[in-house]
Amino acid sequence: MLLARSHKWGDRYTIAGGHVEVGETLEEALRREIREEVGLEVKDIRFLMTQEAIFSAEFWEKRHFIFFDCVCRCKTEEVRVDGKEIQDYEWVDPKKAARMKLDMFTLRMVKAYLSSAGGRPRPRNRGTRGRI
Repeated sequence: MLLARSHKWGDRYTIAGGHVEVGETLEEALRREIREEVGLEVKDIRFLMTQEAIFSAEFWEKRHFIFFDCVCRCKTEEVRVDGKEIQDYEWVDPKKAARMKLDMFTLRMVKAYLSSAGGRPRPRNRGTRGRI
């Protein structure tokens, strides 16, 4: 699982993601945001869950988010952080991720993933999570 550090979530790990542009599908937005923030091309996208965050104390400013959390695989493992939205990253096993300091929405997503029938990403075809 690819976890990311963003100044917007303080000292907690989160996942790459962002907003939907006008006229863009959720899948198009997911692909674009992952490509822009961490330089990865994704495939095998599967919807996992929806979450709502209203003025979360963990986020750097007051925002109302509706998250569409997805599971996907990466075509490569070569991460290139954008330095603007994402400052650092770490590939981790999902079970380890559940024990790390995550924002509450990423923690819920990790727990949902672990309890789903989705299975673990193969080591040579690492998986990531995206949030729109």
